[in-house]
Amino acid sequence: MFKALFQTFDDISERSRSAARVLALRAELARRQLDGMVVPRADRQQNEYLPACEERLAWLTGFTGSAGSAIVLTDSAAIFVDGRYTVQAKDQIDSAAFAIEHLSDTSPEAWLERQAKSGSRIGFDPWLHTSENAERLRAACAKAGAELVALDGNPIEALWTERPAPPSGPATLRDIKFAGESATDKLRRIRVELTKLRADMLVVSDPQNVAWTFNIRGSDVTHTPLVLAFALIGRDGKATLYIDPGKADAGLRAALGELADLRDTGQLEADLAASKDKTVLLDSASAADALTRIVKAAG
Repeated sequence: MFKALFQTFDDISERSRSAARVLALRAELARRQLDGMVVPRADRQQNEYLPACEERLAWLTGFTGSAGSAIVLTDSAAIFVDGRYTVQAKDQIDSAAFAIEHLSDTSPEAWLERQAKSGSRIGFDPWLHTSENAERLRAACAKAGAELVALDGNPIEALWTERPAPPSGPATLRDIKFAGESATDKLRRIRVELTKLRADMLVVSDPQNVAWTFNIRGSDVTHTPLVLAFALIGRDGKATLYIDPGKADAGLRAALGELADLRDTGQLEADLAASKDKTVLLDSASAADALTRIVKAAG
């Protein structure tokens, strides 16, 4: 069933709570022997529109714009926004807790290079940054004499006690008359390209690409008919679609059963780590740095 989603202009900012949350985050970082953390507005698939459970930046800062990031250090903090949010940032952000930096003037990397202290350890969640972004942050830390530390577990999630549940809307099949090409044919074309590139496997982390490949749609992301899923497509054999089991009913499983094994998203890391001695492709511009790390560790 089609579900109409409209943009809302309700102010849902929690500005009044951000100062206390920054203090709580600093205490949690100190407990983990960290001197700071980079907090982007992102999820594991680098979507622009996020489900409520992924709005870590809004929870911390009160800022609800669709793009931005923050850096919290022991004795300073800043949020970085573009020109679309000049007025909104001023209205929603507690300036006593965060300096508001405009991206046209100061990038997070430039600020970090100036503000981070030599010997400090700055944390980041590798699931919420691409490898390209992580490398820029790493270079900025190095120039300041600091270390960028990949975190195993996000500190904000340890503090966000009222975090909403992940979205659980059903995935649906896209009719061939709208898709224009069967998933079988799309997978065949992908495998031809893998053969040309002498690669064994492709990691599909962008939910738009997952939706296109398997002709599926969902309701996980506001304003966008996407299901939050991953896929591994091998040069031979079945593909694997990683999706919350509750989103795939019997009809979907039957339709995709000949094309892909359906597995829980939590199994992706272990399966990818088992790809030892295989040539694995992923899009470094959109894939999470965590995926790149797993692939490299597998050799």
